[in-house]
Amino acid sequence: MKLSAFSAFLQKTFALWVVFFAVLALGFPEAFVWLKSYIAIMLGIIMFGMGMTMTPADFKSVAQQPKAVLIGVLAQFIIMPALAYILCQLLRLPTEIAIGVILVGCCPGGTASNVITYMAKGNTALSIACTSVSTLLAPILTPFIFYLLASQWIEINATSMLVSILQVVLIPIFLGLVTRALFKQKVERSIQMMPIISVVAIVLIVAAIIAASKAAIFQSGLLVLAVVILHNALGYLLGFCAAHCFKLNYADCKAVAIEVGMQNSGLGVALATVHFAASPLTALPSAIFSLWHNISGPALASYWAAKAEKPTKHE
Repeated sequence: MKLSAFSAFLQKTFALWVVFFAVLALGFPEAFVWLKSYIAIMLGIIMFGMGMTMTPADFKSVAQQPKAVLIGVLAQFIIMPALAYILCQLLRLPTEIAIGVILVGCCPGGTASNVITYMAKGNTALSIACTSVSTLLAPILTPFIFYLLASQWIEINATSMLVSILQVVLIPIFLGLVTRALFKQKVERSIQMMPIISVVAIVLIVAAIIAASKAAIFQSGLLVLAVVILHNALGYLLGFCAAHCFKLNYADCKAVAIEVGMQNSGLGVALATVHFAASPLTALPSAIFSLWHNISGPALASYWAAKAEKPTKHE
């Protein structure tokens, strides 16, 4: 099997691998729990790969459709944090879980959203532009919004969180951009490896947190899963509605919906691991979000892709 074909296979079956290793981690936690110490490094590798795959065309699309990108980014940093806060208040979630839900809600869009948008026959260029911009804004907006919403539950050092996001997100992306600029030909050959590395890293991050949170999952797992499903589904719905209200076309609406509904939950896990190490339950919403949105995303994409193909069948 060619590398490109293997990469495509892994991306298409991403959700299955996440579920498989999550179940494996529950059954044999000792095999994965040691990976928890390397979560920030694995996320940094994912972000480095993202930087290597960025091209001037990604930033051109921001200039070409600034209204759509602005709507996507604003929806990302308004809808998901607001939903997280409302769900925590309505459901009266325990403190550790509430902090974790708000933390994942304040994270930027996930890189998997670009693949899901492509599968859904949405505007992939818009999705990439929104992910890039929201990720670059994350060092400022994620700690700031998280401080505003979660400081009633726990004392938060927003400056320390900003430094963490710079270390695991912005600096690796910058190094990836520089690497591509300096070693363009060599990088072009190795870029097709990056989706494989990203899939493996995300699967291992989820497995590490599931393994470390085994007791918490059996105690609060169903509650967290219910909150995550609500958060994710409402994110898709309100993201689509926001784009539709501003009269974006259908392909753009799909891209914004997916961008809003899918979070960089790996960042949520890394931040929870570093800043709330004394409360392991705080990382659980991010881990379960990573597990769930890699199931719901492909399912939604399949529905939209099938819907897009229907008119051609009648022709």
